[in-house]
Amino acid sequence: MEKVSLPDLRYVGFEKEKLTLHLFLQVVGKIRLELTPRKNHWWYITHYLNQQGFTTGAIPFNNGFSSFSIDFNFIEHQLEIATSEGDFELVKLENGLSVSDFYTEVFTILKTLKIDVNIVDKPFDLGIDKKFSDISEIHHYNKSYAERLWKTLLWADGVFKEFGGRFYGKTCPVHLYWHSMDLAVTRFSGKKAPKMPAEARLSDKDAYTHECISFGFWPGDNKVQEPAFYSYTFPNPEGLENQALQPKSASWEMNNGSPMAILTYANLRKEENPKKALLNFMESAYQAGAELAGWPIEDLKVPDLDKL
Repeated sequence: MEKVSLPDLRYVGFEKEKLTLHLFLQVVGKIRLELTPRKNHWWYITHYLNQQGFTTGAIPFNNGFSSFSIDFNFIEHQLEIATSEGDFELVKLENGLSVSDFYTEVFTILKTLKIDVNIVDKPFDLGIDKKFSDISEIHHYNKSYAERLWKTLLWADGVFKEFGGRFYGKTCPVHLYWHSMDLAVTRFSGKKAPKMPAEARLSDKDAYTHECISFGFWPGDNKVQEPAFYSYTFPNPEGLENQALQPKSASWEMNNGSPMAILTYANLRKEENPKKALLNFMESAYQAGAELAGWPIEDLKVPDLDKL
């Protein structure tokens, strides 16, 4: 069988392409946020990977008697909106489609489908103070970049699911958060975390109510200008940054005053067996945080079926 290599995904040189797609994702994510019933730790607002791209999954409307989904199809390069009533509409994704045009087209379709929704018309945590409906200067959708990002995330999604299945405790679905555009899976010890300060962001207050160790991948940003896998433990146990990580190219980096395990995507692509290397990275980061934080590691481990 021919060996399949991980896509050549980069951040530097594709900053505008990444930002365009990120803003499209935020528009759609905010629609799901507004219409989907709440679930703990913001699990109800995310996107998921599928065989064509990203999907919101089913979103209820019409008092729950109907549902619709919004999918980014990176094979046909179009945004697809489908309802349980058999309606299907799309927006073609192409270079030149501005954030403002995307926003207008999506909400025009929703109005046509009689899906009533209002969102906060403004990007979240991206340092952009303009409304989506006014962002006409960002219009750099790139088909090749979108395909490479999707294929990378699709592969990572499968590895994350395998890793998530090794843990008996509470674990989130593998999902794509639109606020930071990172794919993540998180394990919880079951214990409550110290209450966050009153001035903390609401998004953080709900995300970090309980002890957790999170693992993820993001495609790069202004602070970390390359795609990378990461892991962090919350609350951060003392001495975490001194623990061993695998593979050898992984390292601890300080992030907002706390250590974060980092394995760059470029280094992972150099590994003989990237899947094994990524699983080892996540396991080593988990063991480091769980041991120092006093988690019942053996009790939370899923045994092989023949050991049951």
